Amino acid sequence: MVSLGVIFPPDLAPEQLRPVAMAAEESGLDELWVWEDCFAESGIATAAAVLAWTERLRVGIGLLPVPLRNVALTAMELATLARLFPGRLMPGVGHGVLDWMGQVGARVPSPMTLLAEYTTALRQLLQGQTISTSGRYVRLDAVTLAWPPQSVPPVLVGAVGPRTLALAGAVGDGVILTEQTTEDQLPEAVRQVLAGRTDAGRSGFDAPLEVVTFVKVAGRPSAADVAARVSRFVEAGATTVALLSVGEDAPPLADFARFAGQQVRPLLGLSPS
Repeated sequence: MVSLGVIFPPDLAPEQLRPVAMAAEESGLDELWVWEDCFAESGIATAAAVLAWTERLRVGIGLLPVPLRNVALTAMELATLARLFPGRLMPGVGHGVLDWMGQVGARVPSPMTLLAEYTTALRQLLQGQTISTSGRYVRLDAVTLAWPPQSVPPVLVGAVGPRTLALAGAVGDGVILTEQTTEDQLPEAVRQVLAGRTDAGRSGFDAPLEVVTFVKVAGRPSAADVAARVSRFVEAGATTVALLSVGEDAPPLADFARFAGQQVRPLLGLSPS
């Protein structure tokens, strides 16, 4: 079954987050997505706040830029949240904006290698494994989380191009696709993720591949129009559609969250959250 969410973008001040989170919770939305942009807001801090304010809402982080974060620290933070709020966290990782990574002295010569090493180690740590590795970028010496999550969250990988899509399948539990991926392009993107999973020899998954798509909604369209667009993404392979409200005439984000939960979600035939 598809999940419907809205996105809290980092160009909004942090103090605007709580009313949006409460509107999403009260209106029956499935998810609220935050993300970490350089010099704006922390994805971990905003996710923790939303999880604490709400009781059932799932929170996605799309995404944490891996050059900024030691993988052991990220594993500790995610494990803490996953234990405090089991089953409600969907973290994503990615390259980050390369210019920003350079601006803070964190840009690496091979972002693909870093993302592969990082995602692999992060998933293993969250699963409670003891990890020793000496990669090009990720180096761990017998690291074990003291408090691994009992309900292990999926680790999603942000991707646009074919190499990163394949990598998401090879090392992640799913993929986060930005608004750059249209509904017409989505089936091929999913195929590339699945091919990456197959090429890596991964099989026997209990859970289906998570395919999260970010979809822009401009202005104030009708609920029927938004529902129809969401349905096209679902038919193309999305398991979660997260709506990004944009435009000078867009409603306040808390109002948009209520609109999505109370008017769009029922048109998709989703059962009450």
